[in-house]
Amino acid sequence: MKKTCASLLLCVFSWQACAQSGAAQRNNDDPDTSLLCPVSPVQFSSDKLMPPGEVMVEARRTEVFSQREANFSGDVDITSDTARIHADQAKIRNNGQQLEASGDVLYKDAQLQVSSDNVALDSTRETLEMQNTEYLFNGTSGRGTARVIDLSSSEGLSLQDVHFTTCPAGDEDWAIRASEINIERGSLWGEAKNTRFYVADVPVFYLPYFAFPVSNQRQTGLLFPEIGSSSNTGVDYQQPFYWNMAPNYDMTITPRVMSKRGVQLQTEFRYLSEQGYSVVDVEYLPSDSDTPTNEHRYFYRIKHDGVLGENWTVGVDINGISDDNYIVDVGTDDYNRADTHLLRTVGLNYFSENMTLDFHVRDFETIGDRPDTYRAFPEARLKLNQPLGSLLEFRLDSELAYFDNVDESRPTAMRLHVAPSIALPFQRHWGELTAEATVMNTTYKQDNVENTALDENVNRLLGRGRLYGTLYFERDGSWFNATDTMTFEPKVQYLYTSFEDQTNIGLYDTTNLLTDVEGLFRGREFTGLDRIVDNNQITLGATSRIMDAQNREQFAVSLGQIFYLEDNRIMTPGSNGDRDRSALAAELDWRFDSHWNFYSDIQITTQTDKVERSSLGLEYRRDSESLVQLTHRYVRELSGETIDQVGLSVSWPISRNWHWVGRSFRDLERHRSIETYIGLEYESCCWAIQVVAQRQLSNRFGIDGQQSTDEYDSGVSLQFIFKGLGSAKSSRRMLEDGMFGYRQPYNLN
Repeated sequence: MKKTCASLLLCVFSWQACAQSGAAQRNNDDPDTSLLCPVSPVQFSSDKLMPPGEVMVEARRTEVFSQREANFSGDVDITSDTARIHADQAKIRNNGQQLEASGDVLYKDAQLQVSSDNVALDSTRETLEMQNTEYLFNGTSGRGTARVIDLSSSEGLSLQDVHFTTCPAGDEDWAIRASEINIERGSLWGEAKNTRFYVADVPVFYLPYFAFPVSNQRQTGLLFPEIGSSSNTGVDYQQPFYWNMAPNYDMTITPRVMSKRGVQLQTEFRYLSEQGYSVVDVEYLPSDSDTPTNEHRYFYRIKHDGVLGENWTVGVDINGISDDNYIVDVGTDDYNRADTHLLRTVGLNYFSENMTLDFHVRDFETIGDRPDTYRAFPEARLKLNQPLGSLLEFRLDSELAYFDNVDESRPTAMRLHVAPSIALPFQRHWGELTAEATVMNTTYKQDNVENTALDENVNRLLGRGRLYGTLYFERDGSWFNATDTMTFEPKVQYLYTSFEDQTNIGLYDTTNLLTDVEGLFRGREFTGLDRIVDNNQITLGATSRIMDAQNREQFAVSLGQIFYLEDNRIMTPGSNGDRDRSALAAELDWRFDSHWNFYSDIQITTQTDKVERSSLGLEYRRDSESLVQLTHRYVRELSGETIDQVGLSVSWPISRNWHWVGRSFRDLERHRSIETYIGLEYESCCWAIQVVAQRQLSNRFGIDGQQSTDEYDSGVSLQFIFKGLGSAKSSRRMLEDGMFGYRQPYNLN
């Protein structure tokens, strides 16, 4: 029964675990523990407890009047199987069934410590009463007082004149007081009466009655609101309401008030079953007052991942939007303003040890004035991988797809692709050698091709041969440390693909692939199958790594380049036919020590010695809350534009209580700022406040569908947090917000 009392007390006062259990379900962030109040640990050892059913009493003086009553005085220690009680004096009656301890009573168990004037325990009626208590939770800063704590196995728990805070004694910045708290036995809810919220001893909020959950089960109720402002929305207030409809499905309903636009309703429905997980998001803004015609605006998303059988899975991701500027003006958690398409896909998948089969319907909703993307209605793919004896392996890649477009003037096509292969894979711990021969046959049935260079019926037959080999060399010691391990991994590939004129085939799902060191060995330069480049080339590459004694990668560098033995006749846009080699691709990841890290990815055209693409980053990380990151990204030509951007991200403590984060990205090509983001946080041990200011390109679409590149969106947000009343964003999470957000470096090799 004492253990039950402790757990109920924890649920009453540990609001992070119980009172805000709904909020914890909707926000998986851990509570902010970067700055805690000094906690006096509850000194409790279960090794000193008695076996179940036994009680030991120690005292300086003992008086036994009969077998039914005994008095103890002077440093009385009572030890049971769950708790210990220390008191000045104690009285035990009815053969140990009734206990009364008084005079500086101290109760301890594994969860909390309670100081009291008097403790009365009746094991027959299963009741426990404590008078004039001060309680302290083990391992947390939660503490408080109660005039009476009364626990009954039949009635439940009752507390009178309750006080709770997470602030240190003598420095209570905030506190909660209630005249009465009751929790009935078996109930998932507690009731509080005459509750007052105090800030610096000043009452700021009063509730005559409210109910709160006292278990870690999801409960219906209000979640923490979000408050902010921006030039797009004005003052922005969101108040989520969580509805626990059933153990396996729930809903979050969020009214959102925007001073410039009106009231929006956001709903999220989640459903979980043994067959899968489903989410339905709907956002609706009636009569947007910041539009010329008071437009009705909306966004929806239906997502499902399920299992139909032992080897079958199904996936659904369907999105819709009212207009091109919805994400820019109103925003949504599912997409950001840099996205150009919304997905609409339904897929059915089968997998086994040697075969995969997937059937998809793929569609897109384009944002802005962009060429309509072809949709696949439907698309089926079959892949086989079957050993033939101990050396050979049969592989089959096949696909059947029908491509359609909302623009009825554009061609449509049915495509059937079959590519059987015979491979000889030879793999050992010291290296790998693979020989592969493939026949690729693709048949097109194209419609609506009048007045174009396309043919109605096309049959393309290509042959491909591939020979790939790599070796793994390793030695102990390196130029970093004698205990390190250095590896050298050279690799070479010869690739031949026959040529066939493909100008009579439309482009349905084909775009250029970006090139990196690993991409040089994939043997293709386009996504999709509408263009297959003819090859007669040798690819050379090498990777070297340095591993420490714990086998952690400290340094990795890779180089690679393709050497063309013949000119390609199927070329990527922007390339010329007389090139004898590809761009030189290089990647580097270097962890100087536990604080410094450098990473890069670069491609250099050897004919002109010009950088085509590069990505560089240098990061200093002192600890989890202190970091500085400098990044640079360059692309010589991307859709007719040059990308040349530099960014600086910083998260750094100013003092024990103050922390700031900042981020700035600048376009060096156009000499302008892309995003500026500054956040300042003050945090004491029991409360915190965050102020964030942000200015970024709005990327808004005009009436003609063209995206603006000169307009900015500015905003300021404020968040006040009382620790112990729910989870809060830390300064690290504050840095990850915004248009670009912080991204941790990762291994490129």
